[in-house]
Amino acid sequence: MKSIILLLLLVKALIGVEVTLEEASQKIHQGISENKHYFGERLFKGEFKSNKQLRYSSDYRINIGDEIMVKLWGAYNYSGNLKVDTKGNIFIPKVGTIHMLGIRNQNLKSVIEVEVKKVFNNNVSIYANLNSYQPLSIFVTGEVKNPGLYESLASDSILQLIDKAGGIKRGEGSYRDISILRDNHVVKKFDLYQFLLNGHLSLFQFQSGDVVKVGSLHYSIAVEGDVRRPYIFELLSPQVSVEKMIHYALPKAAVTHFVVTRWIHGIKKIEKYPIRDKDTVFLENGEEIRFVSDYLKENLTIKIEGEHDNLHTMMVPKGENLQEVLSQIVLSKHSDLSAVRLYRKSIAIQQKQLIDANLKDLEARVLTTGSATTEEAKIRKEESSLVLNFINRASKIQPKGQIIINKETNLSTIILEDGDRIFIPKKSQIVVVEGEVSLPNAQTFVPNYNVNDYIDSCGGFSPRANREKVLLVKKSGKVLTFNSRSWWNQKSLFVEAGDSILVLGKVDSKNIQITSSVTQILYQIAVGAAVVLRAF
Repeated sequence: MKSIILLLLLVKALIGVEVTLEEASQKIHQGISENKHYFGERLFKGEFKSNKQLRYSSDYRINIGDEIMVKLWGAYNYSGNLKVDTKGNIFIPKVGTIHMLGIRNQNLKSVIEVEVKKVFNNNVSIYANLNSYQPLSIFVTGEVKNPGLYESLASDSILQLIDKAGGIKRGEGSYRDISILRDNHVVKKFDLYQFLLNGHLSLFQFQSGDVVKVGSLHYSIAVEGDVRRPYIFELLSPQVSVEKMIHYALPKAAVTHFVVTRWIHGIKKIEKYPIRDKDTVFLENGEEIRFVSDYLKENLTIKIEGEHDNLHTMMVPKGENLQEVLSQIVLSKHSDLSAVRLYRKSIAIQQKQLIDANLKDLEARVLTTGSATTEEAKIRKEESSLVLNFINRASKIQPKGQIIINKETNLSTIILEDGDRIFIPKKSQIVVVEGEVSLPNAQTFVPNYNVNDYIDSCGGFSPRANREKVLLVKKSGKVLTFNSRSWWNQKSLFVEAGDSILVLGKVDSKNIQITSSVTQILYQIAVGAAVVLRAF
């Protein structure tokens, strides 16, 4: 901000343009507000101008050119649509001339009835109705997009006329200072905030030659944060209390503070107040206010997923541990608390960063590997294409961020973070086998079966299987590596109900470094995202 102000002052010194600090502040504030919406600016996207429906108004006054339907029956029968002439009269045969100009719509029948009864006493029944309104010519001017002369009906609303003129200019026109002028005198004023906030819009009968003038925007306050209406609001005075702004912005229930951003002599100043000071703090034109909830900073939002009979979202104090939260969860008879899992956003980010770093390293190796012969260069090119395709697929994998909870861990030492997810699995008698096997599937748990037994029941290893890199994922999320070629490894690993077996694929490459890198990345993805990704 200081740099911008210095630049403006430099322009003044060089070319003699007078720029005050206040003007610089206004230009900065104008740039800040470009990305924010003004309250009410979407109002004229409602196609008011396309609505031409006539509506009955008891207060409407008959005008020259209006059409009145009159029916008489009894001693005298007559039916006709009569236009009000330039002198404001209609003519009914055998009754004569009746002056109608300025008569209220609600008195239409009674005025005609009086004149008819002067001739036919009580022997004639009467029906009268205003059939059509004569179009008027209304000027729309001021801060609208397309000022001009527009055809309108006397019963049209102010919204229709402004919409015909293209709506109010963004950041320049006022929604609260709209005047109707007749013979150069203001006969009506409108504040559209009454319509926007409360749905109140008073009706007004226009006359030909009336002028709708939209005033200029003078004062405004920008509102942000935990509110239902994050807009720039127009003010009627250069100063307003925070309490008044709360009426406009509707802060959310958890709001505890508000932050005011002011520009004093071009210097940005930020002040923070508790919400209880809303009556004593006032805002000036051009300032910004942000409503914040420090309550949420002192409390954590924890999601509870899986098999339980509790809420799926809990608010707990900062510093709460896993054991305390688990004690508040109502478990069902199917909940398996021994296999509870904890997922954390920060861990998922770290896992993703580690995978991305290894992928970049692998990409660099592929692109910089040389070839001794032309034949070898062709082989390298084909292999590079396959590896780059693998890198593209692997980069889209999103790790889950699981924190493995060991049986020996004291759960009271695991301090929770905001956004943590606790997953309580359902008791299961299923063992899932995925990856490079002939028929990946889920099987019922069989006591005393080892890893090879479950793989054999899936048709055995596929030709692409890496038999030395089989993963046994325990129901708690803990991962154990299994070498199917090792007799000792087979005896030491026990498969339990709810476990998963992931068979990774082998990497077919003559480049030892690439083979090692891809194998490591496959392992990281399998552990972090529980996904068996095929190499190439």
